[in-house]
Amino acid sequence: MSKSIQIKKGLNIPIAGAADSRTTIDDSTRLFAVCPDDFPGYTWKAAVKPGDKVEIGSTLLFAKEADIISLSSPVSGTVKEIKRGERRKIEYISVEFSENQSLDNQLKNFKGLDLIKKSGLFAMMRQRPFDIVPASEVMPRDIFVTAFDSAPLAPVLTQSIDRNLLEEGLKVLKGFTKGSVYLSVAEGDSLSSNVAETVVFNNLHPAGNVGVQIANIKPVNKGETVWTLSIKTAERIGRLFTQNTLSFETIVAITGPDAKNPHLVKTRDGASLATLLKGEIKETEEKVRVISGNVLTGIKENVQTGFLRFPYRQITLIDEGDHADEFMGWASMNPKKFSVKRSFPAFLAGLSKPFNFDARIKGGHRAMILSGEYDKVFPFDIYPEYLLKAIYAKDIEKMEKLGIYEVAPEDFALPEFVDTSKNELQKAVREGLDYLRKETL
Repeated sequence: MSKSIQIKKGLNIPIAGAADSRTTIDDSTRLFAVCPDDFPGYTWKAAVKPGDKVEIGSTLLFAKEADIISLSSPVSGTVKEIKRGERRKIEYISVEFSENQSLDNQLKNFKGLDLIKKSGLFAMMRQRPFDIVPASEVMPRDIFVTAFDSAPLAPVLTQSIDRNLLEEGLKVLKGFTKGSVYLSVAEGDSLSSNVAETVVFNNLHPAGNVGVQIANIKPVNKGETVWTLSIKTAERIGRLFTQNTLSFETIVAITGPDAKNPHLVKTRDGASLATLLKGEIKETEEKVRVISGNVLTGIKENVQTGFLRFPYRQITLIDEGDHADEFMGWASMNPKKFSVKRSFPAFLAGLSKPFNFDARIKGGHRAMILSGEYDKVFPFDIYPEYLLKAIYAKDIEKMEKLGIYEVAPEDFALPEFVDTSKNELQKAVREGLDYLRKETL
């Protein structure tokens, strides 16, 4: 029997450009990449060089702190480039797709958790606290599997899931904890499990954030560790253990006001955006921002050189807004403008209709104001303003008392959206978590 939880604080941002149910197959992309910045918590070292032949599951990068933990190739092919930035930091390793796709034979030498680590699936999990790839030597108190995403224009995650493989994956995960495995599903979804404890949430964002789910099911206290992952990763674990195969195929939603025909695409992790978005962007006078992910937490990418970033399952296309010229500017009474504070007349018609958002901040940075505006969209039993002040002050004792072990940067995406002070809250939380981990571990 499932448990039901209703999130009352939050905000669904009505952005135009939701993907329809039409699914196309991406058979033209020939370049895929893995970006180590998407996997925080370890120092990643290259295990290959340009020209090397790799297979699905072959190690492209390994963790300096635990070399069995790998970032693996999503396809068979040839290593195309190791792109380095400042101080020779690896930005990504790209692989050119070959017609013959096969699994790396070396994976058969590993069993249990070591197999998950070597296959690259372990790096697709996260731990709380700190929102990083899990520490390999720590057994989690519980494991939380998320089956839905409530972010703006996010696709339905369960539609492409093999439920039998998912159940097998949950069985495997159950063996790695003395506690429980929790499966969080969206209201109206029939997904359930005989292995995991199913918990149903309403669809008010940020109910799809695993941090919100943990806080409402069984919060993380100091000294405790939990693992989190998506149902896609759990399904891949089930496939690896029952069929001895590894698949990095995924369904991606192309969304946003500047998408010609918002729809779903079947591709692989790390696909090149140049081919994935060919012919998919509207011709507009404005410069288009390409976001790998959603508008709240996604990563801005160059359409010619960028890739689908982990863990996102959508691409959002919106105007940059560089050349926007509105009569009366911020004081305009344009009914097509959105505001959470009812500053424009659009609220009279309801805020459920889609709006054509752009990337403008519409304001300047100023000191934080304790106005309570964060609380209205922040469904944690935490005082967000005071926690942020403790982070800015690098006061470890206050950070711990105010609940930093429960949160991740994505949990502050909505407060950042409604913030009249225009502070980079997600960046601040990420820096605070990194500082806390450095000073306390």
